[in-house]
Amino acid sequence: MFLQLILILVVLIPLLAIVLDSSVGRALASRLERRSLDGPSDLMAERIAFLEGEMERLTSEITRLDEESQFVTKLLSERSESAAAALPPGDDSD
Repeated sequence: MFLQLILILVVLIPLLAIVLDSSVGRALASRLERRSLDGPSDLMAERIAFLEGEMERLTSEITRLDEESQFVTKLLSERSESAAAALPPGDDSD
């Protein structure tokens, strides 16, 4: 019984992390934030909360794209260096 509980927890923790990091998890979090706003529930407060959520989403997306760009640039530079090192001296096959 105890081993089964541990096994279930080991499987559920990564699954929960994946769901919470997805766009669905972010949408649920932003909806909960909007509900918990204390103050007047007018249209302006909802728009500000929506824009704040979108700014956070866009910031994380830009960060992800920047990391991907750096990774691809690094791969391409390493590839060109290894290709140049593989050519014998004096052999320019351009």
